[in-house]
Amino acid sequence: MSELQGLLAELTSGDDICAENSIPGLVALGKAVIPPLLELTRAAESDTRWWALRALATSPHTQTEDLIPHLSDSAPEVRSAAALALCTHPGESAVPALIHTLADKDLLTAGLAGNALVKIGSLSVPALLEVMQDAPVNVRIVALRALSEIRDQRAIPVLMKSLSEDSAVLQYWAQEGLERLGLDMVYIKP
Repeated sequence: MSELQGLLAELTSGDDICAENSIPGLVALGKAVIPPLLELTRAAESDTRWWALRALATSPHTQTEDLIPHLSDSAPEVRSAAALALCTHPGESAVPALIHTLADKDLLTAGLAGNALVKIGSLSVPALLEVMQDAPVNVRIVALRALSEIRDQRAIPVLMKSLSEDSAVLQYWAQEGLERLGLDMVYIKP
């Protein structure tokens, strides 16, 4: 058994400690480990897919495009692992899939998708602004949080508009975003 085969066996052993301990060794093998890990992301068992994504997230050789398809996995834990991996390997090509994932039924996955959009930064702002036009409140909350953290001037009109929303959470992120842009103002009626 080769070193790679041994490490992959540990990764898929079902023993979380053993699997976690195999990741540094897998990453040390460089680009050669990417194809076998991508193969594991297509396994029938969600646990195997999760661990493959966990290892891919750690590798500097993983490409954004390797992770995007897993945002639509049938298992919520795999979708969240993919979104978290995209935080480590952000890329503009992931924006449309991440925007779609903001509406994921699993709130952790939706929040991690928002985090990944923050990591992508200003390249995700146009899509986030579009979401703010007509998405459900739960999706707009995650989008507004992302806009708040990105600190892009293009978000100012949406942030201002969100100050008058019925949702206290939207109001909070609007205020937070304006403060981060240095636009927190106190209005005093004469």
